[in-house]
Amino acid sequence: MDKLATVFVSRGVAVAVLVILFMAASHARELAVDPADLVPVELATVGMDPATGTPVVLLREPASGDIVPIAIGVAEARAILLALQGVEVQRPQTHDLIGNLFEAVDARLERVIVDDLVQGTYMGVLELRVGEGDTPVLVDSRPSDALALAARSDATILVAPRILVSAREREYEGLETDQVVTALGITVVEATGELRNALNLPDRGGVLVSGVRGPAARKGLEVGSLILEVNGETPESPMHFLDLVRETPSGEDAMIRYWQAGEEHGMELDTDVPEAIDPEEGIPL
Repeated sequence: MDKLATVFVSRGVAVAVLVILFMAASHARELAVDPADLVPVELATVGMDPATGTPVVLLREPASGDIVPIAIGVAEARAILLALQGVEVQRPQTHDLIGNLFEAVDARLERVIVDDLVQGTYMGVLELRVGEGDTPVLVDSRPSDALALAARSDATILVAPRILVSAREREYEGLETDQVVTALGITVVEATGELRNALNLPDRGGVLVSGVRGPAARKGLEVGSLILEVNGETPESPMHFLDLVRETPSGEDAMIRYWQAGEEHGMELDTDVPEAIDPEEGIPL
């Protein structure tokens, strides 16, 4: 197929997706909860259910300190981990493809909503904005797929209060290897000896910053820094970093000490879910 034919096919696919989106909007189910009651959460990492050995995505809810584990499939777990690790794949995987299709029809994934739990099955919705339209398009979705898309787009993630309640008794544990965790907009990985040598980091405990956005980025934290302390305690692993953040007393800022450019620094960070977009500058962070 020549280049011109490829362009026509691509446009045809984009138009088809646009039609599907509007059809989905006309048949979308209603949310099971008042939108005003939804609670913002931060996608922290992927873990495991120790009872079944199946993967779960872990969501951090700042106000209560809860970690919300939601069961997902192996493919979705891999997709989320790749996104958190910032890995670029040579060919688009399923969730990359969906994101590319959204872009092709000028649709933006603004919010991912987990609004109900029916007979042990979580229910989710994608909220899309198509073009300059004022009315969002709601598309019914499995939460696992929706969260994999959110990990690639910085879409806001909201959950219903009953989801928080149902998750409080559910156990989870971190992955044994390749841990990558996000909290406060800071993504961290294990600070291995090889990475320490390459980045000229001190021989001190802590975790390595592999990504940063939101207030932490605006206050100067950079990729390659070493998080030395959270609230006066040294994080010994990425999952420990998450635990220290969630243990921040209610109503108080998290106190972060870090090593960057040969010096030790400190900052205070609100534990709220960081904004994906700087509201003043209107640019992604």
